[in-house]
Amino acid sequence: MKVWFEDTLTGLRASYMRELRAYFATPLAYVFIAIFLMMLGFFTWEASRFFETGAADLSPFFYWHPWLYMIFMPALSMRLWADEGGDGTAEILLSMPVTITGLAAGKLLAAWTVAALSLFFTFPMWITVNYLGAPDNASILLTYLMSLIMAGAYLSIGAAVSALVNSQVLAYIIGAVIAFIFTAAGWPMVVGAVSGLMGSTTGDLVAQFSFLTHFETAERGVLELRSFLFFIGFVALWLALNVIWVSQRRSASR
Repeated sequence: MKVWFEDTLTGLRASYMRELRAYFATPLAYVFIAIFLMMLGFFTWEASRFFETGAADLSPFFYWHPWLYMIFMPALSMRLWADEGGDGTAEILLSMPVTITGLAAGKLLAAWTVAALSLFFTFPMWITVNYLGAPDNASILLTYLMSLIMAGAYLSIGAAVSALVNSQVLAYIIGAVIAFIFTAAGWPMVVGAVSGLMGSTTGDLVAQFSFLTHFETAERGVLELRSFLFFIGFVALWLALNVIWVSQRRSASR
């Protein structure tokens, strides 16, 4: 057990640093952050008509996070394993004396770090609402933290899917579709349709698997343990799937 733990940490550190360098050695991370900030700014200030609401809070800002993550996070994670398969480096990577769990966790954390930087650069929006009024900063901080955890859930989907295919484009499409399902499941239109067809109990059950449902509690400034555990458990589940699928790839290559 001790050897496994040490090999996992070694793989995590090596994989994390390798992937983080890869993100910033090319324009990928810079372009991702720039486009993400521009889109988030547009939807916050323009689409939500922020200055016409007369409210000094970040509700319009956080409202768009799940929908934009659904599009952007699969793009950030699609290269993690599909890139290895396309470049032919997967065999070398998987032959290292480290655990696949460590390699998968390191890759996921590297993408999560880029997502965290993207959120960090939205800090001027927080300053702006404090300049305009007196928002509940504790609630804003809570929502930021839940948003970051939710970003990891979206990334875990893309990372796992990228282990299944060797095409980044295909990894993005599949990851985005799965992300859409787990997002739209809590959309009132979808919940209403499911409730109408199968009953309100089924509609409520479907909604409980949606990122929207669990993120909305944080948007209201409420920290629910079940929402926190939902996102953490979701990351753990897809990380486990990631490990399984990479293990299958290694077995098939032998």
